[in-house]
Amino acid sequence: MKNIVVLGSTGSIGTQTLDVVRALPGEFRVAGLAAGRNTDLLSDQIAEFAPRMAWAEAGRERVADSGAALVPPEEMVAAPDVDLVMMATTGRAGLIPTLGALRAGKAVALANKEVVVMAGDLVTRAAAEHNAPLLPVDSEPSALWQCLRGETEPVRRLIITASGGPFRARPLDEIARVTPDEALAHPTWVMGRKITIDSATLMNKGFEVIESRWLFGVPFERIAVVVHPQSVIHSMAELADGSVKAQMGPPDMRLPIQAALSYPARVDNGALPRYDPLAWPSLTFEPLDAARYPCFAAAVEAGREGRTYPVALSAADEVAVHSFLDGRIGFGDIHRIVQSVLDRHEPFEASSVEAVLEADEWARRQAVEAAEGARR
Repeated sequence: MKNIVVLGSTGSIGTQTLDVVRALPGEFRVAGLAAGRNTDLLSDQIAEFAPRMAWAEAGRERVADSGAALVPPEEMVAAPDVDLVMMATTGRAGLIPTLGALRAGKAVALANKEVVVMAGDLVTRAAAEHNAPLLPVDSEPSALWQCLRGETEPVRRLIITASGGPFRARPLDEIARVTPDEALAHPTWVMGRKITIDSATLMNKGFEVIESRWLFGVPFERIAVVVHPQSVIHSMAELADGSVKAQMGPPDMRLPIQAALSYPARVDNGALPRYDPLAWPSLTFEPLDAARYPCFAAAVEAGREGRTYPVALSAADEVAVHSFLDGRIGFGDIHRIVQSVLDRHEPFEASSVEAVLEADEWARRQAVEAAEGARR
């Protein structure tokens, strides 16, 4: 039985992680749960799974009354009895706990793509130095990881798929005026609010290109993205001899979550959907339209430039997306804010946590100012 910690347990990935745990009694024991402000749901989770450790960013007195010990995430992930940490947070909140878990030799199931975007070198180096498995949960990197398992020759090319989001066919002159509710209506996936907006701008695909460069050691010029509206083929790997392996399945995040939790085993879970080719008789692909998705191009360029550009990218995007969701800026302003921050950034080496956080703080301040300017 694996002892697991779930950080971000009340969010989309966190709750689906607990769905998997619930469906596989005897496979996992929940040792710790941590969340932000949703103490109602966290309290229910503590009552059901009885972790010995818990944490909330707000309302900690209620968590303390639950019977679990109050343990900060950076300490929780390194506890001696913990085998695996599910990093289900978003943004910079996952950086310190991810590094702490890896440096303690814990397996990390990583759903927080921003952690690798911000600090890919630090994260992958910590995993290698401490022999700590880094297990992708994000659907497309998980698919690539599954395709590459057992392969010994260098991969020729990684092919990441993108649904195209809710505005794949929307006239370009209308996209800048879409509302948060429209942007949150993803055609194939059910996800958290921030990543759903990133899927509408295709910023998430730029993040995944950067993520894949670090996780699989493949240069940017050998990573391609194609639009696949059905979201059934989650990604593909072209091998040295030209053969292509694809990982397929219904668009359900519990599948990659379970792949990481149960690694290296494959566990039968009757609660998960199965792929029926007759249910998807036509699988189609389209080129990515750069004019429709300027955030994607900005992200890939920041990744290629390296140093602290990806840190600034991630921070500016987080501020811009939340400003859009709060109704303070328009959809078209997301790219303008991100690009303005990148244009003003004077990069330096992301050689330490302190350097990463310094660049992150600078970019957030710049993005907040740009968002305020967009409102006027």
